[in-house]
Amino acid sequence: MNDSNRTASLPPSRGDRPDESEQGPPGRQDAVSRLLLVDDHTIVREGLRRILEATGDGFQIVEASSGFQALECLREQAFRLAIVDLSMPGMNGLELIKRIKGEYPGVSVLVLSMHAEEQYALRAFKAGANAYVTKDSAAGELVHAVHKVVNGGAYVTASLAERVVQQINGTLGVPRHAQLSDRELEVLRHIVAGERLTDIAEALHLSVKTISTHKTRIQEKLQLPNMASLIRYGLEHGLQADDTRPGPM
Repeated sequence: MNDSNRTASLPPSRGDRPDESEQGPPGRQDAVSRLLLVDDHTIVREGLRRILEATGDGFQIVEASSGFQALECLREQAFRLAIVDLSMPGMNGLELIKRIKGEYPGVSVLVLSMHAEEQYALRAFKAGANAYVTKDSAAGELVHAVHKVVNGGAYVTASLAERVVQQINGTLGVPRHAQLSDRELEVLRHIVAGERLTDIAEALHLSVKTISTHKTRIQEKLQLPNMASLIRYGLEHGLQADDTRPGPM
């Protein structure tokens, strides 16, 4: 089913909006089962929708293909949970999490990411996420995480939790890229994927000069002399961006 056939995926038009007095705050009772799926890939959203609808829990599912559209949905309707991808063009997942927690504190956030590295989970939780699940996890784990968060809990996979604890208590070394800012890490991922600075600037809605400045700071922080060494470091640590993500089936 394509997006044009799914009217529930988009916020209602101005003329169709319910009266503000009927909407109420984000945490009101009728929002308990309303979930927002945020991912720029249609196939991923369709896979998530099928998994959640198959639970029989009666979830009301709304889709957004970008962080900006997600914020528009949140302005229009009350939600209990937002399921957010970290890697999106424009406003990335970490930025979106911060916006959601700042503007809609009653909305919980579950991150569904392709990144199994603990650094991404730590950054997501620091931004305000309530759960972190990788896209290669079984569908049952995703459903369990959704139930846990909807009922007020938090969730992280056991293997990832172990690595996070090991890093916090010092038994697992902290990688050099841990010192990068969220934006610098995002730029590094695109560089490692072999993208040109002009393409990265377009994808992130930034100027080429800004991207170049980020690249210089990344090299300084990681003590890497050139682009080749940046790419080699990123590949060794699994940091490359990936726009061919499969849906969670």
